[in-house]
Formats: sequence, C-alpha cells, structure tokens
Amino acid sequence: MSTRGILLRLGLGLALAFSMHAEGAGKEIGGGAGDIGKGAAKGAGSAAKGVGKGAADLVTLHPVEAAGSVGKGAVGTGKDVTVGSAKGTGKIVRGVGKLFKRVL
Repeated sequence: MSTRGILLRLGLGLALAFSMHAEGAGKEIGGGAGDIGKGAAKGAGSAAKGVGKGAADLVTLHPVEAAGSVGKGAVGTGKDVTVGSAKGTGKIVRGVGKLFKRVL
C-alpha cells in the first residue's frame, strides 16, 4: 500500500472518529436547549393555571383565595423555569466541554 493510501485511510478514520464525538456533543447541547424550552413551557402552564384559578376565585368573591392561587402559580412558574434552565445549561456546558476536550 502506498504512503498516500495509508494517509488517506488514516485521515478518513480520524474524521469519522471526530464526527462521531461531535455528534454526541451536539446531541448533549440540543438536549440542553430542549430542557430549557420545556422548563419555560411548563412555567407558562403554571402561570396560566394560577391566573385562571385566581380569576375564578375572584369571580366567586373569594379574594384571599384568588391572591393565593395567583401567588402559587407565580411560585410554580419560577420553579419550573429555574429547574429547566439549570438542567439545560448543565447539558450545554457538558456538550461544549466534550468538544473542547476532543480538540485539545
């Protein structure tokens, strides 16, 4: 086998190995972005649920319960968004770390 053939096969092998690793890192980064989106969507649902319950309580002349329902929805929103953001950011950082680890 010629030197050119050996170098060509070696280069192809390295390219495949790097692309497989980059694919794993990309999957990790994509999963992190998905977690952030899921947290935001779940938070929006919590907010809507709290406001809806609060409005129903207010209409039925239960102002104290209305305030509690809206507050509970706000707390749920903050928790959901925070958890989703933290999980997603962690995955993104791991994915980027995998890329840098492979390059260096």
